[in-house]
Amino acid sequence: MQFLFEGYVLDPDRRQLTRGPEVIATAPQVFDLLLYLVQNREHVVSKDGLLDAVWNGRIVSESTLTSHINAARKAIDDSGADQRLIRTVARKGFRFVGDVRESQSSGDFSSLATEPAGSNATAAPALTLPDKPSIAVLPFLNLSGDPEQEYFADGVVEDIITALSRMRWLFVIARNSSFTYKGRAVDVKEVSRQLGVRYVLEGSVRKAANRVRITGQLIDATTGAHLWAERFEGTLDDIFELQDQVAASVVGAIAPQLERAEAERAKQKPTENLSAYDYYLRGTAKLNLGTREAIDEALPLFEKAIRLDPDFASAYAMAAWSHFWRKVNGWMTDVPQDVAEGARMARRAVELGRDDAVALTRAGHALAHLAGELDGGIALLDRALVLNPNLAAAWFLGGFLRVWHGEPDGAIEHFARAMRLSPLDPELYRMQAGMAVAHLFAGRFDQASSWAEKASRDLPSFLMVVGIIAASHALAGRTDEGRRAMDHLRELDPTLRISNLRQWLPIHRPEDLAAFAEGMRKAGLPE
Repeated sequence: MQFLFEGYVLDPDRRQLTRGPEVIATAPQVFDLLLYLVQNREHVVSKDGLLDAVWNGRIVSESTLTSHINAARKAIDDSGADQRLIRTVARKGFRFVGDVRESQSSGDFSSLATEPAGSNATAAPALTLPDKPSIAVLPFLNLSGDPEQEYFADGVVEDIITALSRMRWLFVIARNSSFTYKGRAVDVKEVSRQLGVRYVLEGSVRKAANRVRITGQLIDATTGAHLWAERFEGTLDDIFELQDQVAASVVGAIAPQLERAEAERAKQKPTENLSAYDYYLRGTAKLNLGTREAIDEALPLFEKAIRLDPDFASAYAMAAWSHFWRKVNGWMTDVPQDVAEGARMARRAVELGRDDAVALTRAGHALAHLAGELDGGIALLDRALVLNPNLAAAWFLGGFLRVWHGEPDGAIEHFARAMRLSPLDPELYRMQAGMAVAHLFAGRFDQASSWAEKASRDLPSFLMVVGIIAASHALAGRTDEGRRAMDHLRELDPTLRISNLRQWLPIHRPEDLAAFAEGMRKAGLPE
């Protein structure tokens, strides 16, 4: 039996709420609550009745019941203010007041997406893997022995799926297909075959007193290899805030792991079989290394990706960012021409990728350096974070632009967020460099030199970092250390002078430029 109202179809057999072709995600207990209200729409349902039907008579808090009612309303485009479909009856309970038509279920749905795991769907041929990274997030196991934690665990998974779905380079299986595996022992290789994905994220939730522990692991389901595992802990004082934090942490951690795994796969492919995305991945892996030789290899790879796919926004953005990296390290051979080409590619990336967070991140940052568009670059980075709030690169590159704009403390928050989201990121040395320059402009010279030296250990040829080491030591009165760093800087770029610092870095505030120039001067940089 299906229940039809205002364009919605509530199907108890398939446990789905749909509106037209759209499947509306609902947590299991929210679905049960909505179904119970619809089935008992002829009368007011008491709170005790809901507790008996949805929570099997267990005592739950008033806030838990309210949050479930609100979630049910939201799923059917209702609200506590409107109460168009779900009405609160003061001191009595709740009643579903919409017009409902009952219909027999069609029973002929045979889509793989709706077949439960372990059914005849296992006999179907394996789906072809998409031409981009693909992942299914399976329902997390509830190890707490408390059925109340099912709602929390399911909410975490739904948030992770939603966040991953914002990444345009990633193919994510919808929640309703992933949740067909709920409560079942699964073979990840079989999941890969049935859903047509390479990667599977699985996990568990365990509650003890007022604390909850969540574990997650990322698996290459085609081989069974474990790529990443992590544990998260928190209190249940604000369960929804904890849910958001866990989802953000998981997504921030696994996104770089997915990129690295895909880059390694691309390395193994014969060159004649490479797609535009393969060239992009290879270029990104080179760009992350940051050396002059690696950038010389990365840029042609991005250009090949663009030739194969002229609308590949992120490839244009990474090519533009390669030009930026050459500029900031003094590696350009024809500065006006290279700057113009980098700016052109960045503008093309923005034009093609208005809804692509990666493209906006790299292109916006490149435009700030190559075209002097600092305010415009910040706006593009802010939009990237709206599109994908878990993109570590958007946080740290947005931090750099805030440093140059004269907001060092706000920038530090951005860098810290990036490092929290992706603590093992291949670009960690760039985040550390950002921390260094932010502390330098905030007048904290010891912290500046400490962060800069961390970054330098990963990339000793990072010109800006060597400059920060020189300036911060000199400004702190450590003249010998400052001069040693300056000797190294002048070996890396003999053309750098006090007079061209403004052309080197887009430092907006005169006092920041003056402090940096004074430190470089004390360390021995010629005028």
